[in-house]
Amino acid sequence: MTVGGTNGERRAPATLHDVAREAGVSLATASRSLNGSTRKVNEEYRQRVLAAAAKLDYSPNLSAQAVARGTSTTVALLVADIADPYFAQIAAGVVREADHEGLIVTMAATERDSERELELVRSLRGQRPRVMILAASRRADDPAATALAEELRAFEANGGRVAFIGATEAPHRSVALDNAAGAEALARALVQAGYRGFAALTGAEGLRTAEDRLGGFLAGLAASDLTIAPEHIVRPAFTRDGGYDGMRTLVELGIGEIDVVFAANDVMAVGAMSAIRDAGLVPGRDVAIAGFDDIPTARDVTPPLSTVRLPLEEVGRRALRLALDTIGPGDDLPVRAEVVLRASTPTRAR
Repeated sequence: MTVGGTNGERRAPATLHDVAREAGVSLATASRSLNGSTRKVNEEYRQRVLAAAAKLDYSPNLSAQAVARGTSTTVALLVADIADPYFAQIAAGVVREADHEGLIVTMAATERDSERELELVRSLRGQRPRVMILAASRRADDPAATALAEELRAFEANGGRVAFIGATEAPHRSVALDNAAGAEALARALVQAGYRGFAALTGAEGLRTAEDRLGGFLAGLAASDLTIAPEHIVRPAFTRDGGYDGMRTLVELGIGEIDVVFAANDVMAVGAMSAIRDAGLVPGRDVAIAGFDDIPTARDVTPPLSTVRLPLEEVGRRALRLALDTIGPGDDLPVRAEVVLRASTPTRAR
């Protein structure tokens, strides 16, 4: 069966030439009317072009526009894990700010693989997005760092804009997150709540976000002459399942001396809570648990999760503003973190 056309025959998509012919204007006038040109078009001609485009069901060739302009109306957002609520909230902020700017967001997942991130950046350069935002965590020993820096330099040299979220040594705009200070404040709050025996679940060694949070937490404990025994610092994957596996490791080692477990992000903490239950224990009663980020799930798990709150949607919005140079007051300052204590870390008698 055929579709389209007045007699059921398949019809080729309308071109810009078709629109110009239908409207009775030049090709240049049709292009300027439809492609957002800064050159002024007579309003009568513009309305004729818009009417012709609607009549012919014309859709602009965005790839051709990108080639002509050297850029597009696209924001490319690279995250580590699309399923992680941390990145979902950041993405929501980028999308909302992009809507405000009349831009469209595309998203890709690096899967915490620096080589994959590099290949994605190379592919995206060919699509000429206006902005690239890199939100995945950096590694201190990233073997692809030099090649990535070269790709991003070339992208900006051709008119693109780059912004990072989190710690980076790259010479690009970045939204700094107060990871170390937030974790230090959490440690101090837990000590104030009566905790003395600590363990930590953190990501692989060299992952900057994890290292900053662990370092801050240890600094907070050191202020009270406390620390974490090396065997009680477990480095599983920076994921929910990693948190589950890491907590199982702690249970197998014996948690008699452990009052509270600090997980370097909330999804790890949620996994750890499941492992605690599977060991026949009760989170918050037999062993306390705290996370970092304050994803929405943190309020809904049982018991509600103590954590460090980052305004993740605002982080996403700020990253796009920085990339576009539409910054507001405070956009170039580190994003402050706030300790939120809930039932997963009840106050202990001293």
